[in-house]
Amino acid sequence: MQGFGTTIFAEMTGLAVRTGSINLGQGFPDTDGPAALLETAIEAIRGGANQYPPGPGVPELREAIAAQRLDRYGLAYDPGSEVLVTVGATEGIAASLLALAGPGDEVIVFEPYYDSYAAMITLAGAVRRTVTLRPAGGRFTFDPDELRAAVGPRTRLILVNSPHNPTGTVFSRAELEVIAGVCREYDLVAITDEVYEYLTFDDAEHIPLATLEGMRDRTVTLSSAGKSFSATGWKTGWVTAPAPYVAAVQTVKQFLTYTASAPYQLAVAYGLRHELAWVEGLRKSLEAKRDRLITGLEAAGFETIKPQGTYFVQADIRPLGFTDGYELARALPERAGVVAVPSQVFYDHAQAGAHFVRFAFCKKDEVIDEAVERLTRLQVPR
Repeated sequence: MQGFGTTIFAEMTGLAVRTGSINLGQGFPDTDGPAALLETAIEAIRGGANQYPPGPGVPELREAIAAQRLDRYGLAYDPGSEVLVTVGATEGIAASLLALAGPGDEVIVFEPYYDSYAAMITLAGAVRRTVTLRPAGGRFTFDPDELRAAVGPRTRLILVNSPHNPTGTVFSRAELEVIAGVCREYDLVAITDEVYEYLTFDDAEHIPLATLEGMRDRTVTLSSAGKSFSATGWKTGWVTAPAPYVAAVQTVKQFLTYTASAPYQLAVAYGLRHELAWVEGLRKSLEAKRDRLITGLEAAGFETIKPQGTYFVQADIRPLGFTDGYELARALPERAGVVAVPSQVFYDHAQAGAHFVRFAFCKKDEVIDEAVERLTRLQVPR
């Protein structure tokens, strides 16, 4: 793990605390999820659900996850053998990579990428091969030829995140068909991170890769409750995949955490069955917050790329006279009292993202308004 150090989220959040700045860096909301969901967790604690739950997860949650995949996407999974509850999607990613990639295996990942991907590929002894997402037509996308060129004789996995953090891209059906075609042609397994599956905007549609022809049996899908229900601290995620893959992931997972959070698991089971209307309201409110933040950022002099999903806006800093996002992110708390995350830390090829910083809009309207008002104080460096 030499070279990884402290995550950028810990660094920038610590900077926000030390300076009293508004934290638009780390992606967590500043309001709670549905009241009935919270009460279900409290009732579970008071009702005695405070010991180890089963290693694969409580049956109620595994059944609710299977029902959600079937109802929303037409994907049938056996809750007994094809669903595994994890400590957030982050543990699911870790256990999946450790289970399915070994020393010398290659893993294709789209950059910019969520930072745990690189760390876990390294811990598995594997090698990452990056395919760069670049702005085109008002969104980030990839070159199909570059994806195909990334495949080599040692390639085993492709890691796909859609809706994509940090760019906000929601891969289209055409883009997913390219990815699926590469998986089928080269016999690759896909690991898909779909934690923002409900949080898409405008006419963007989240399409699970597993729904495409031939992909259900070669896809390990990860999702979680944290983003959908504004309960990021609950760290309740899940894996859905064919039984042999779930068994492999669980073999690793049992020695990471074994299990966790029985009350939260029961509450999330309730949420998946009864609180999806609340989630739709959250989606609509986030769409409005996205537009609110973009309007403010552009008034402050940034250029933005409107995200199709997630919590985040990519802001181009060059119109303000800056070129190094990391340098600006470290200076922003003192110069403007706002914290952002430099996008370049999510790249192997840092220069491709050096002129972007990531702002989170999963905050109260008044927090967004105060942040953008502060950002108008930025001056072009002399």
